[in-house]
Amino acid sequence: MEAAQQAAVAVGLTVVDLAIRGDFAAIEARFGPRLRAALPPGGLRKAWESEIGMVGSRLRRGEPTVEPIGPGLLRVGVPLVGRHGGLTVLLGIDAEGALQGLRLAGAGGESSWVPPAYADPARFEEREIVLDAGLGPVTGVLTLPRGAAPAPGVVLLSGAGPFDRDGTAGPNKPLKDLAWGLASRGVASLRFDKVTSVHSDRVAATPGFTIADEYVPHAVAAVHTLQAAAGVDPARVFVLGHSAGGKVAPRVAAAEPAVAGLVLFAADAAPMNHAAVRVFRHIAALNPGLDAEAAIAELEREAARVDSPDLAPDTPGSQLPLGYSGAYWLDLRGYDPVATLAALDVPALVLQGGRDYQVTVADDLARWRAGLDGRAGVSFSVHEKADHCFFVGEGPARPADYAVPGHVDGAVVAEVADWIAAQRL
Repeated sequence: MEAAQQAAVAVGLTVVDLAIRGDFAAIEARFGPRLRAALPPGGLRKAWESEIGMVGSRLRRGEPTVEPIGPGLLRVGVPLVGRHGGLTVLLGIDAEGALQGLRLAGAGGESSWVPPAYADPARFEEREIVLDAGLGPVTGVLTLPRGAAPAPGVVLLSGAGPFDRDGTAGPNKPLKDLAWGLASRGVASLRFDKVTSVHSDRVAATPGFTIADEYVPHAVAAVHTLQAAAGVDPARVFVLGHSAGGKVAPRVAAAEPAVAGLVLFAADAAPMNHAAVRVFRHIAALNPGLDAEAAIAELEREAARVDSPDLAPDTPGSQLPLGYSGAYWLDLRGYDPVATLAALDVPALVLQGGRDYQVTVADDLARWRAGLDGRAGVSFSVHEKADHCFFVGEGPARPADYAVPGHVDGAVVAEVADWIAAQRL
């Protein structure tokens, strides 16, 4: 292990030991600027205590892992096992030892993904690509069906935050599920690491950074790359966006007329500042012992600042929801995804999970339906037992579900593949 990796592992182990001892102030002192803005004081303690409550006491530390995830940025994974289960602490650590990312994943971390039953690796091949756009190059992967050509293709966009190409959340990789499932049904795809994951330092140093910067340049480059791939029909390249990726997908199609159609995968349409309050209230209700009223009141004040005429591009993220800057929120405030899609001359498939508490039938799908009423070429589909990632389950969906291995429902994959196949130009 090289010196930089050894140093990052040492930082990661120190942080985990501090968390086990309950010294969260010492951990917060190691936060980089963006992480400090995104996670309010006390937030780490609440998240830790909530997750540790599920795995139990008497924590034992496992063997750490380390891997590069961007220039000058390493990801360290530290497994922890308690009396009732385990989890992995995933830390993004820069060359100076500052924390640029911190989250808790299900036991086994990133390596526990197994292919879904509907994926047949013999029916496709994959190769690495680089998309050089926006704030800098990111890597991704082309998934190309074997056999009959030319195949339709789809660019896959993950949700908000520093996601990798697979949309990894704990042991789950919903975008990889989609890519492998679609390729097994004859649809090519391209998925890529987000700029917020690969170039978090550049993002933090860009005061006017917006959701358009987060998605559009690399998404457009991905469309062009997929069009040029051998065996892909350049006239039939679609964009599938999950969550915030679905929200911005109409913006991608508006920027690149070559996009043949859109698949909106649990795409949010409600104002994101108000949705953040609703989601936090839902999570607090699932944890009766969590004293959340003060945090909810502060989040409501932050949401109100987004709506205020006094919001300015330089309003700091520490005063606004999710740690996003004033420039980011001003851009969102001026963007109407439903109206943007309504004005486009492309077909669209809008899918929604009935158990989704992050993007909901009542708050989001209702807006898509109302704004696209009568618009030719738009189809809607609700999967009642699906959650935000279109994993099938029973009862109310919970944040802890992300720690349970699962896969995108095969019926959803089949529906997307059939819809794309039916779009003949």
